[in-house]
Amino acid sequence: MATNKWGRRIKAFRKLKGYTQIDFAKKIGMSVSQLGDIERGHKVPSDETLAHIANHLGISVEELAPKSEA
Repeated sequence: MATNKWGRRIKAFRKLKGYTQIDFAKKIGMSVSQLGDIERGHKVPSDETLAHIANHLGISVEELAPKSEA
């Protein structure tokens, strides 16, 4: 499921950068429950949200994107 892959990648990069879910949610202006829903794959992040998250993680959206399964 692509939604879940986005969430796993966001969570992995967030942890790699040393943010707790609470700290990162505050930093990006999102509720902890919204971020949690995205990370668990229950919510599909919009393109704008993905760009915002990637920007705050200091990476590009392309780096954040799930790797395609070819």
